[in-house]
Amino acid sequence: MIIVRELSKHYADLQRGVFVALDQVSFEARSGQILGLLGPNGAGKTTALRILSTLLRPTSGTAQVNGFDVVSQAGFVRRQLGFVSMNTAVYDRMTAWEMVEYFGRLHGFSGDELRSRMESLFAKLQMNEIRDLLGSKMSTGMKQKVSIARALVHDPPVLIFDEATSGLDVLVARSLIKTVAELREQGKCVVFSTHIMREVEKLCDRIAIIHRGRILTEGTLAELRDRHLEYDFEELFFQLISRYDATHDTDRASQTLGA
Repeated sequence: MIIVRELSKHYADLQRGVFVALDQVSFEARSGQILGLLGPNGAGKTTALRILSTLLRPTSGTAQVNGFDVVSQAGFVRRQLGFVSMNTAVYDRMTAWEMVEYFGRLHGFSGDELRSRMESLFAKLQMNEIRDLLGSKMSTGMKQKVSIARALVHDPPVLIFDEATSGLDVLVARSLIKTVAELREQGKCVVFSTHIMREVEKLCDRIAIIHRGRILTEGTLAELRDRHLEYDFEELFFQLISRYDATHDTDRASQTLGA
């Protein structure tokens, strides 16, 4: 459902020359599975997901969503996915119902079909009590529910959650994770980006650990434990990050001395 091959993204930097946000990243995500994209802040998770959602163009490499190329077929890609992040904006002067309806219309739905979709979503996400509440009056948890509803209103086969639980209280975060698990049971392809290891352990079928723009390892939790001879997932994560940093910093120091 998602195929990423040697994806890179470079930015010009006045101080460093070129900043490499992604460095030949490759991974796949399939229908009926949740791929966890795990990494510390600044690892490149959001850059990769913004490329998948056509918000950024890659410097090199390819990415496909449900068979459509993110660069040459961007319009088709947008119809295939829903995107939820911690920064998804909610309009202050629109109600929950109006916002979800607006995005449904953007995707080409109207009339009884759109109303039926929205009634089902509002019931499933327990949003009927806020359907007439203005965005300016909503709590963080309410706004996140609206973000999820508008990402699902066109019933996309692919869902991307980018640090979607950040800033949420425990109950709201737990509810969101339950929703993500239900989407997997419905056969959706889900990419779940986070820096919280417990969420990955509890939720994800496959895990890709990303750091400094590179995929350090990828597989099921059992495969990662066997491959790296470490059962404690938190310790496994920190060992991979520390080893990469040590090697990277040593190489950079050698290059500086050689110059």
